[in-house]
Amino acid sequence: MFKKSLLASAIAVAVTVSGAAVADHKGGFVFKPIDESANAADWDPAAPWKLPRSYTQTVVSDETALNIFDGGRDDWPDMNTVNETGLMAGRFLYRTHELRYPDNQPEGGTVSVVDLETGETTILAQDPSYDALDGIRWSPWGTVVFAEETEGGRFLEIELNDDLVTAKAIHDRPAVGRLAHEGIDFDAEGNVYVVDEHRGRTSGCDLGIPCGGGIYKFVPASYGDLSSGSLYVLGIEASGRRDNTGQGAWLGPIDAVDARVSGTLAGGASYQRPEDLEVIDGVLYVAITEGPRDEYGEEYYEGRVIAIDLETMEVTNFVKAGVNVPVEIGKPGDDGHQTGFDSVDNLAEAPNGDLIMIEDNTPSDIWFASTETDEFGASVNVDLFASLTDPGAEGTGIYFSSLDPKTLYVNVQHSAAEDGDATWAISKKGRGHWK
Repeated sequence: MFKKSLLASAIAVAVTVSGAAVADHKGGFVFKPIDESANAADWDPAAPWKLPRSYTQTVVSDETALNIFDGGRDDWPDMNTVNETGLMAGRFLYRTHELRYPDNQPEGGTVSVVDLETGETTILAQDPSYDALDGIRWSPWGTVVFAEETEGGRFLEIELNDDLVTAKAIHDRPAVGRLAHEGIDFDAEGNVYVVDEHRGRTSGCDLGIPCGGGIYKFVPASYGDLSSGSLYVLGIEASGRRDNTGQGAWLGPIDAVDARVSGTLAGGASYQRPEDLEVIDGVLYVAITEGPRDEYGEEYYEGRVIAIDLETMEVTNFVKAGVNVPVEIGKPGDDGHQTGFDSVDNLAEAPNGDLIMIEDNTPSDIWFASTETDEFGASVNVDLFASLTDPGAEGTGIYFSSLDPKTLYVNVQHSAAEDGDATWAISKKGRGHWK
């Protein structure tokens, strides 16, 4: 019954994508939504993104600038951030590279930095022990934090030299939690929000199912010092609900060294692969890449974004296929194909405060969602902005710098083109990126 209702609503919602008028996304990103996802048959490695009319795409840094992992290995640029504060704010773009053991040996995982003024790309941090580097953020106190996506992964912090392209020191911050880290964000008080990128509803752990796949808040003992503090996990009242929405609370403190198990024992809610998160105006948005599964192992829906009001702790479904965005059916070029929302991965804040979402999917779509919501907490307007034609690739690391509101940075990861991984800048025609 649920699946039939969902499909019916998806067909109704689908009308809003192809027939949409110009979307009023201010701050330099007013656009007419594209009609449908990109078809791999249209792939042009020199211009892999299908974009609205009047938008252009340029390479910021690719594997000709710095081929970190040679011998046919892709560089896997994953997430982006810039130096958001300080005298040279906005000039340097920092990236994690997600290669996993044993593929990244002997070099190890890498953090690179691109000088957006000169185009020079260099290695900021690299170690044979780094594995599956993923999330990265500029901290409010002027450091770069990044983390590993592996089980029990580390959360690390780079103190930079004055040149901002070399590291003075790199610190492991176990108090923030040993987790399968992806998304990282801060609030105005300097608290850190992280996730456990784990299929908590189906993979579970030694405690049984569900277990892990949680959302966490780290409260430092003192502002700007991540060496000590308290870690909490999100819990939901009546947590047996399939969606884990409703009234939430931060439970704990929990044991940061075994955060997945200790969070579950404390009553933490388990989600199905929470990946990225973004704080906008006191609301924490979390990308849940997969939907809960039925007794046959089939997803009820293809992922969603939840919203957590950090004041009231009410948790709602903000974007969900079949509710305020269409369900994806088939692939472009297939009979009966319908463009829709599938496997949402990374999140970013647009210059006007919209939430931007990109899919871990082929084709990889980029969506803009208004943070204005209906009575149920769902976004009132979700528009398809761009789509990736590269048949082997995933788009990732969407990012707007507050210093450059007319440029959307996004990575192409594991491209089908030889040495084709790159960071791209998307902007209005006639408006280059920062430099």
